[in-house]
Amino acid sequence: MAVLECPGCQYRYDEAQGDAHEGYPPGTLFESLPEEFTCPDCGVRYKEEFQKLVSD
Repeated sequence: MAVLECPGCQYRYDEAQGDAHEGYPPGTLFESLPEEFTCPDCGVRYKEEFQKLVSD
């Protein structure tokens, strides 16, 4: 599982935890998120801009 970070606001998406507020259950891979996914905190950064911080 990986942790990815928005370069604009440092929002982190942890695949192991998901994001219940956004409707993504634990274990949801970042690559499985919709193509139109944008940062839920700043709304400016697109999926391809997120940077991988940790990966198993």
